[in-house]
Amino acid sequence: MPLISLNAVDYSVGGPLLLERVDLAIEAGERIALIGRNGAGKSTLLRLLDGELKPDDGEVRREGGVRVARLEQEVPAGAEGSVFDVVAEGLGSVGADLAEYHHLAHAAEVDMAALAAVQGRIEAADGWSLDQRVVDTLARLELDGDAAFARLSGGMKRRVLLARALVSAPDVLLLDEPTNHLDIAAIDWLEGFLKGWSGALVFITHDRRFLRALATRIVEIDRGQVSSWPGDWDNYLRRKEERLNAEAQENARFDKLLAQEEIWIRQGIKARRTRDEGRVRRLKAMRVERAQRREQVGNVRMDTAQAGASGKKVIQAKDVSFSFGDRALVRDFSTTILRGDRIGLVGANGSGKTTLLKLLLGDLQPQAGEIRIGTQLQVAYFDQYRAMLREDWNALENVAEGLEFVEVGGKRKHVIGYLQDFLFTPERARAPITRLSGGERNRLLLAKLFAQPSNLLVMDEPTNDLDVETLELLEELLADYAGTLLLVSHDRDFLDNVVTSTLVMQDGGEGRIGEYVGGYSDWLRQRPQHATQGQPPRGQAAATGNESAPKQVADPEVAKPAKAKRKLGFKEARELEQLPARIEALEARIAELTAAMNDPAFYQRDGAAITAHNAAVAEAQTELDEAYARWEALEGS
Repeated sequence: MPLISLNAVDYSVGGPLLLERVDLAIEAGERIALIGRNGAGKSTLLRLLDGELKPDDGEVRREGGVRVARLEQEVPAGAEGSVFDVVAEGLGSVGADLAEYHHLAHAAEVDMAALAAVQGRIEAADGWSLDQRVVDTLARLELDGDAAFARLSGGMKRRVLLARALVSAPDVLLLDEPTNHLDIAAIDWLEGFLKGWSGALVFITHDRRFLRALATRIVEIDRGQVSSWPGDWDNYLRRKEERLNAEAQENARFDKLLAQEEIWIRQGIKARRTRDEGRVRRLKAMRVERAQRREQVGNVRMDTAQAGASGKKVIQAKDVSFSFGDRALVRDFSTTILRGDRIGLVGANGSGKTTLLKLLLGDLQPQAGEIRIGTQLQVAYFDQYRAMLREDWNALENVAEGLEFVEVGGKRKHVIGYLQDFLFTPERARAPITRLSGGERNRLLLAKLFAQPSNLLVMDEPTNDLDVETLELLEELLADYAGTLLLVSHDRDFLDNVVTSTLVMQDGGEGRIGEYVGGYSDWLRQRPQHATQGQPPRGQAAATGNESAPKQVADPEVAKPAKAKRKLGFKEARELEQLPARIEALEARIAELTAAMNDPAFYQRDGAAITAHNAAVAEAQTELDEAYARWEALEGS
């Protein structure tokens, strides 16, 4: 008996049905990968399964007592309090009482009356067993219940939200892009955890290796239709190609027959005297069928604006070191980057990848050693936070910046036509970018990036929110890019398919950087053997159900066991309390300065004013980096 079944479900958000007569059954123990193009309706289908949305027609049926939990794609804005509070929210009103009891019991001055009242409500709801479930879930995912949720990294916040989903002991777990903002070690941990989880799983992901490792069935949404493909990803790709070929042949046969019938109906008076009325009715039905056909969504057409060749030596670093406070991010690092190199940067969140990029590009000066920047460089930068996009401009204005044409791939294109290559209709190109999805924003940023002439391309997590088809086209473009590429990514397949060498931020906080030939898989084979033995990866779950979690090989990117925390002094505690506000102010200052640089009038100012403005941006960014490093140092003390 299916846990959840959808029967002839329709759902629309205006225009053609987003989901049309969908039939789908989810069985116990399945791990279903939900795939489709950006905007096809994947997240909408998860919300229908969750019960948040109701279908326009058809039925969503759940077996009695089936519990469903969903991990959303973005961190909810309202999530606050301690980690215990956020996780307990997954238990509803009883969870709120448990969180209140947890706070009252740990308060400096205990309000006994309030404590007794909340204790009574918990006992009435038989909630103490649920309290133990929260504690067990926190231990299982290696989370500190007393930590402030707001101060966690993006990856740790998603782990807390996963705990909130799991604490209700769901029969069906729905995950929307669970690998976003996770580093490779955390993705490996999540893979292992979900493989050992016994419930049914439905997940959306752009990470093909994650998909291959987990999926036992592929469910695809294509032009409103949902189709199921038993087996793994490679089996799906083979059978999908066969189906598309058959569809193309059938459409060609139908169109040929329709064209013949149109010729017949338009013949002269002699033909009209002997016209077969049944044939006329069939022609009308064929016209309706052809008008209702939904063509497959086209593929993005990417090309890059050409710049002159850079010098042969793009960047040379010799014995470079850089620290924030007493924490070394880069130590004694040397490398030579030549024209045409495609280099991947790999490391845990907070390990110093962005700092290394800024050092290599000259945005930060090393505290020791030397970095030489090559000649004739033209840099284009892809920012994972999409800060290059102006929120008060539409897609057309963000790419055009006052121009009517762009020069791409040696050809002059009108901006509207260029944006159509990135699947933006003229109407969508003129819509405010606040109405664009995450995938559309990433496509827009790629369009803006590739319209800039460059011979050094710097990309920080470009794969987030892209569908697989666009991801594969981006891989092909980067593989053929004539310039030099610096790529930060946690997508293991993407690294394997694009880069020619890899810089790895080694574990231990000592700032050591390893350099390896090839992509991520090549690094796994080449890394020192001593780094793969002796300790489990960070985030390894202690147990899954009643069974011990499978042992895994340690990873040099994975953090070592945390040192015992020391108690902060009064001044340090005060500094830690004030740092979040300082960071927010600096981020607002940088956003303001960057927005001014996006104004075409900015470049009509005199050279001294522009230089001073650029210096102010660099100074604010340095202060922000130092504030983040200081915050991390105090938090880890």
